[in-house]
Amino acid sequence: MSAEGFREELLSAGLLADGGLAGVYHRSFEFERVAVAVGAYVSRAGRGEASRRLYLGPVQARTTLEGSGYVTSFPNLVGVVSSFAGTESDVPAFLEELEAGVDWTDRLAPTDIALCSAGCHPIYPLVAGTTLPDAGERVEVQTWCFRHEPSPDPARMQTFRQHEFVYLGSADGAVDHRDRWLEQGRELLGALGLEVSAVVANDPFFGRTGRLLAANQRTKELKFELVAPISSATPGAISSANYHEDHFGDAFDIRTADGQAAHTACIGFGLERIALSLFLRHGLRDEAWPSEVRTRLALDVDEEVR
Repeated sequence: MSAEGFREELLSAGLLADGGLAGVYHRSFEFERVAVAVGAYVSRAGRGEASRRLYLGPVQARTTLEGSGYVTSFPNLVGVVSSFAGTESDVPAFLEELEAGVDWTDRLAPTDIALCSAGCHPIYPLVAGTTLPDAGERVEVQTWCFRHEPSPDPARMQTFRQHEFVYLGSADGAVDHRDRWLEQGRELLGALGLEVSAVVANDPFFGRTGRLLAANQRTKELKFELVAPISSATPGAISSANYHEDHFGDAFDIRTADGQAAHTACIGFGLERIALSLFLRHGLRDEAWPSEVRTRLALDVDEEVR
């Protein structure tokens, strides 16, 4: 089945509703129940590990987007919130232009708010300018992310959720965190009946310099992805395990106990992508899924109890 064919099946079944633009969808309660169950499933696997657990908002300070280096590396994916920049006296002219079909966005100006681009990024400003404890720090987060990459493939939603486990500390601790969670993630997702494999990967850096960064990332094996069929037989990333070296520690002045720039690592589980992979694998009616999968995701638990 093609990605476009699977998209039509999801829409016909009512699991997703077309949001009017490529990559923009409304989720049904049935789809949402599975996505939320996936988040709770991976969260249970990390219970007791994180010293801090946060649900992050879908927006962040624009300075976070800039300080993280995301704008430099992925300018084609970012989103910044704009708002009306005029005064009360400008409103009549604005309304006239709107009525006339003129491009009213010309009267907007960027605010200090940006859409969140990666689950771990808002964590670093929270500990900026601090010294970490000897054992480092571990944070569990879930957040909505935005990436401007319109596509008919339902696996490429422009808004989606990431559930992440983030480590900040020593270089050895960061690599251990990434590698341990890479294996644990493969076991967790495989236990749901998904055909999962781990592959060396790179981020989609932009432009000619970006191609060099991507090649370096692959050579140093900083990024691994857990891939499985999501919307077609072609495997795609449903989880990503990354070692950032001291990039964020240096950018946000986060120090280890010995005064060095902290190294960081994270693993992110894409809730929508995993849900899609489950629907593709087991069928569009979750009540007909294998009992073991339903039990692991606690789908048989009454919603009022959950």
